[in-house]
Amino acid sequence: MSSQPRCPHCRAFVYLDALVCSNCTAELGFHILTRQFHGIRNGRVVIDGQTWYTCSNREWDCNWLVWEDAPAGRCFSCRLTRTRPASNDTVALEKLVKVEEAKRRLLLQLADLGLPIVGWDVKKGGLGFDLISSLSEGKPVMIGHANGIITIDLAESLDDRREALRVKLGEPYRTILGHLRHEVGHYFQNVLLTDDDLWARCREIFGDERASYKDAIARHYKFGAPDGWHESFISEYATMHPWEDFAETFAHYLHLTGTLQTAAAIGIHLDAAVTSMRDTDVVPLVSYEDEPIQRLLTDWAWMSQAFNRINRAMGFGDLYPFDLVEPVRRKLAFMHDIVTKAPLTVEEQYALALTVQEEPT
Repeated sequence: MSSQPRCPHCRAFVYLDALVCSNCTAELGFHILTRQFHGIRNGRVVIDGQTWYTCSNREWDCNWLVWEDAPAGRCFSCRLTRTRPASNDTVALEKLVKVEEAKRRLLLQLADLGLPIVGWDVKKGGLGFDLISSLSEGKPVMIGHANGIITIDLAESLDDRREALRVKLGEPYRTILGHLRHEVGHYFQNVLLTDDDLWARCREIFGDERASYKDAIARHYKFGAPDGWHESFISEYATMHPWEDFAETFAHYLHLTGTLQTAAAIGIHLDAAVTSMRDTDVVPLVSYEDEPIQRLLTDWAWMSQAFNRINRAMGFGDLYPFDLVEPVRRKLAFMHDIVTKAPLTVEEQYALALTVQEEPT
């Protein structure tokens, strides 16, 4: 986002999931095209001569707006949810609220990066989400991506369950947003690698994804990550198969760019006099589209140190518990290259997302 969202009435800061302004209590709706909150009355608002309505899932805390000519009463984000808990499963729906919030944040970042999103209801293999609770189903939910559909277990929105899995798997970082960023990386590998040359470059950096995934899973869960994995990979999971290395790196690229964008939007920078090892201030950018990967990684190296110090001051672990070794930096450079060459305008993205032949059943 080019600026921090504010209440249109009192100009107070509001979080992206806000339904009302915490300062003046005005009812708010988020407009994806302008990236701004707008005041709503009787469930609607006129923006640039066009009427927008609140999403039909507002009762489950969705604050996005829907334009009057949209083919459904659900917003862009909610329409991408292919499967969700039954309407009478209120416990699961409460978990859905947190996951949908993370999904909206993901989609907003993808839009800011100019990445094309075609919904599952528009095109076979398009992006969609099955959001299912293992607690309701009474059986495990296989988290993952297949043919454009991302499956997430809503039970992982429970902090204790997610933390237990993080510790069990030896992961330094595990969040719902992180899951979504990883799984959408699988989707975009097929979207952004558009020719043989790109696939060849990808295989040179990440390995040949045509290797047996079934064998890779069996090997990984039997033997774990190879010795010295941290010298070439961002995580243990990335060592399992080239697909997973790509998805883990894509997710990491979103971690870095999303956090730097937020820092830039709220005006955080590091004074050269404080850092002492630089001649210039460290000023993160809202967008690194026109910058080399070295600028992004250098800004991140300094800013992440500051974020870690802030976390430690509050008694938490590091916000960023990773080391970016040279092979990983090379992989991030590849991500930067394919992402910055793909941008669409916000209007193009929204028009593409809403081009449907019929409303799905």
